[in-house]
Amino acid sequence: MKHRLIVLPDDTAEPLLSAIAGARKSLRVKMFLFSDPALLKALESARKRGVEVRVMLNPARRDGEADNLATKRKLEAADIEVRDSNPEFDVTHEKSMVVDDKAAFVKSLNWVTKNLTETRDYAVVTTEKKEVGEIIDCFEADWKRKAFKASKNGELIWCKGNGRDRICKFIDEAQHTLFVQNERYQDAVIIERLVRAHERGVKVHVMARPPHKLKKEKLTEGVGGLRILNDVGIKVHKLKHLKLHAKMLLADHSRAVVGSINLTPGSFDSRRELAIEVYAANVVERLTRVAHHDWKHSHPLDLTDAGLMAELEEHHVDGSEELALRAEPKRK
Repeated sequence: MKHRLIVLPDDTAEPLLSAIAGARKSLRVKMFLFSDPALLKALESARKRGVEVRVMLNPARRDGEADNLATKRKLEAADIEVRDSNPEFDVTHEKSMVVDDKAAFVKSLNWVTKNLTETRDYAVVTTEKKEVGEIIDCFEADWKRKAFKASKNGELIWCKGNGRDRICKFIDEAQHTLFVQNERYQDAVIIERLVRAHERGVKVHVMARPPHKLKKEKLTEGVGGLRILNDVGIKVHKLKHLKLHAKMLLADHSRAVVGSINLTPGSFDSRRELAIEVYAANVVERLTRVAHHDWKHSHPLDLTDAGLMAELEEHHVDGSEELALRAEPKRK
């Protein structure tokens, strides 16, 4: 079994902690956000027993907020090699880990406690030699600030690179059903592909975060994308009891994409991102169960002017002018 699935928060951090505890030779970690104490302690323990541990952290968000500075200092104090991610990219949003050059973790989750306990997230573990090798090659290239060339024929999906084309192809090939879980729907090309899938008879299920969770500068794009999908008849839902952080597509209950890629122009064109396309029955079957469970435990987003205005007002978000929302006229 060369691929397996981790589902958060169901599986907890245990699979990650066990993998780190089992490392004998090396650990490579590339992460957007890292602050979870248990994972930090696990890396420190690995280093103490002689494992070569290297960590690459995104230095700051686009707004300049440096989330990983405290973790970086703790890692350095534990004699762990740590570097900022490759400055070629606006942001390194990839979340990956390679253990002993044998197993690679491709994840949607950050190493922060809330992504381990409060959010719907996924990781695919691959022991496929070619896939593990390619993730190592990218890590080494980014570590050394060198160019990385992704494989054209593999199952890994990289940004910048082949991300938009690969996800468009994935959507275009859906024949019956398509489940999409993502925080943001802002890329016009992806939205068009989802609309086309719906128009050719694919039953499309879109799960998104509530609009008030979007940053104000992304509110227009984000809500606009969701309203286009809703206007053509695609069902757009939000989870009831969990926060959505996953980036997952499931087509025809037979193949899936899992990784770090948000459906936004920035993710495709200026960020380092990683996802993996999988066909393994054990992975797809579990994703199918989780997708149907989440859909059952969700409810439609109210994307009408009145619904959006009520949500933004409830959460004290100023965005009605940017969205050109209009209150419904009073009936005579």
